[in-house]
Amino acid sequence: MWQKTNTSSSHITITQTLSLNTIMASPTLITPTSTPKSLPPIKTKLTTISSTLTPTTTIPSRRREFLSTSATILTTTFLAHVTPALAASDEEYVKETEEVISKVRTTITLDKNDPNVATAVAELRDTSNSWVAKYRREKALLARASFRDMYSALNAVSGHYISFGPTAPIPAKRRVRILEEIEVAEKSLKRGR
Repeated sequence: MWQKTNTSSSHITITQTLSLNTIMASPTLITPTSTPKSLPPIKTKLTTISSTLTPTTTIPSRRREFLSTSATILTTTFLAHVTPALAASDEEYVKETEEVISKVRTTITLDKNDPNVATAVAELRDTSNSWVAKYRREKALLARASFRDMYSALNAVSGHYISFGPTAPIPAKRRVRILEEIEVAEKSLKRGR
C-alpha cells in the first residue's frame, strides 16, 4: 500500500507501508495445527536356537573330502575326452564354397522377367544361410581370404533381396562388385587361402 506524505510544498515523498501479513508467513504454516503422534513400538519375537546338533545333521569331513576329490577326478576325466565338433574338412569347405559361388553367379545374372527368379533367390538364400551357419564359427576359416570375400558377397546379395524383395534386380554397380568379390574368393580358394 502506498502513501503520499507531504513534507514540504516542493517535495512529495512516497513511502510504502507493508502490512504485517505480507512480510511474515501466516502462523498456520509455521506452527503445526496438530501434535505428531509417536510410532508404535516394534515388537520382537524371541526364538531360541538349539545349541546341540544331532549326528545325522553333520557330514563327516572325510566323506566331504572323498566326494570332492571324486567329483574333481570324474569331471576332469570326462572333459578331457570331449573334443570340439569341427564343421567340415578342407575339401568339404572348398566343394561347398564352389557350389555357393556358382549358385550366386547364376542367380544374380538371371533376367528380371524370368519366372524362376523367386525360386532361385529362395534356393540361394537357403544355401547361403546354411553355408554361413556351418562355417562362420570355424576359427581357422575366419582368417582365410576366401571366407571373408565370400561372406561379404553373400551378405551383399542377401541384404539386397531382403530389402527389395526376391524379384528386384540387383543394380549394375552392386552386381559388378559382388561378381568381383566372388572372383577374388574363387582365386583365393584355388590357392588354398
